[in-house]
Amino acid sequence: MLSPKKVKHRKVMKGRMRGKAYKGHDVTFGDFGLQATGPGWVTSRQIEAARMAVNRYVKRSGKLWIRIFPDKPLTSKPAETRMGKGKGSPEEWVAVVLPGRVMYEISGVTEAEARRAFEIASHKLGVPTKFIARGGAL
Repeated sequence: MLSPKKVKHRKVMKGRMRGKAYKGHDVTFGDFGLQATGPGWVTSRQIEAARMAVNRYVKRSGKLWIRIFPDKPLTSKPAETRMGKGKGSPEEWVAVVLPGRVMYEISGVTEAEARRAFEIASHKLGVPTKFIARGGAL
């Protein structure tokens, strides 16, 4: 799974997901992309599951870029623990995704293959998505 090698703070606050993504909202590397249409947290497991689904569908032809990285730790307290006693320990890593963020890009495949591969991958992710092509949304 993806996780940072080193972080400045071991635990971070939840934060707010307001507004749109102004960074990473264009297809830059590939020909087609998978863009988020709603806000949410995408876990490292979801990112990896979607990557594997795309690679299996296109049978490793073409090149895939992952444009998000899980750099936010999520904490949780043990089951049946009373209130108080501080914050829980980090359990998993998530990427904060805002509407408009391009999460995956692919090149070297036809549009029909890319559309179907990203449709399969979108079922693995916890945010609503849409298929886009280089030079504008479809």
